[in-house]
Amino acid sequence: MTADSPASTPPGSPSTADIKRWRRYLADERAEAAVYRDLAGRREGEEREILLSLAEAERRHEQHWLTLLGDQVGRPLRGDVRTRMLGFLARRFGSVFVLALAQRAEARSPYAGDADATPRMAADEQVHEEVVRALAARGRQRLSGTFRAAVFGANDGLVSNLALVLGVSASGVPTHVVLLTGISGLLAGALSMGAGEYVSVRSQRELLEASSPNPATASALPHLDVDANELTLVYRARGMSPEEAQRHAHDVLSTLGAYTSPVPVQPAGAEPDVDEHEAIGNGWSAALSSFCFFASGALIPILPYLFGLTGTVAVIVSALLVGLVLLGTGAIVGLLSGASPLKRALRQLAIGYGAAAATYILGLIFGATLG
Repeated sequence: MTADSPASTPPGSPSTADIKRWRRYLADERAEAAVYRDLAGRREGEEREILLSLAEAERRHEQHWLTLLGDQVGRPLRGDVRTRMLGFLARRFGSVFVLALAQRAEARSPYAGDADATPRMAADEQVHEEVVRALAARGRQRLSGTFRAAVFGANDGLVSNLALVLGVSASGVPTHVVLLTGISGLLAGALSMGAGEYVSVRSQRELLEASSPNPATASALPHLDVDANELTLVYRARGMSPEEAQRHAHDVLSTLGAYTSPVPVQPAGAEPDVDEHEAIGNGWSAALSSFCFFASGALIPILPYLFGLTGTVAVIVSALLVGLVLLGTGAIVGLLSGASPLKRALRQLAIGYGAAAATYILGLIFGATLG
């Protein structure tokens, strides 16, 4: 009989398969703890403390498998490929991408279905997923505006210029006309994106400024009629109930003497207006970013023509290059959203190719008609 057969294993002793599985769990726990420590090394304050606490929890899980293995721990194994990749990224970047990957890794924990893992360990892994999700959400929030502009601009450039180039190419015009059309599409689209983003940001800032309380109004507060109390109307207009508005206005007016700076007119607990303005960003920087993102995407479809390729070969190479970039941006969106990178990549590819294919077919139709 072999050592792996049940008859060769003494009653109550772990099988070879058990030992192998426990060693794998031990290696993964050690690797995950190292990932959290590496991430903590690139953070400060509360986030650092949370990540170190996660590493400590993984150390407790590590101790569980060490206890089960006893003197059969053997040589240390390496963590699985995903966890090692996480460690590599955490040591070099420590970004929201790593947290998004860690979130997916925690969601794949096998402990819930393993009798050798305690219910507490399985529960820990479930909670860890939510902790990492919350940490990743902070990072997503910080880059949401920039990321939205980058993905939207680059994909718009990719798809629109690919569709334009393929549609014109399918109509049978010379290669230099296709190239000129692609360059024109790049410049026109990038300028349009930049101008649109500038107008959008400026308009939103102006709307916020129009809705922000006028600081000069605070100087009128000491002269208000306490009995009539017009300040109550301000707070009611800003969403407070009549009782809350009256109480808050009374508190403000009764403590005017304690203030050494202008009394705020907006309700307590309201977000500072400066934060909203900073979140929106600067109009010129937003315009420049959108211009660059669109142009970088729109450049990809015309690269084969810039390097001298013509005809069907240029069309195929252009479509392949755009497809690779669409897969990449889709995978990044999937990672950041905590979803499957493959599904998001394929979705992005299908949408982009669908739009380009429709334009190519129209180009063939118009080319045949005009011919």
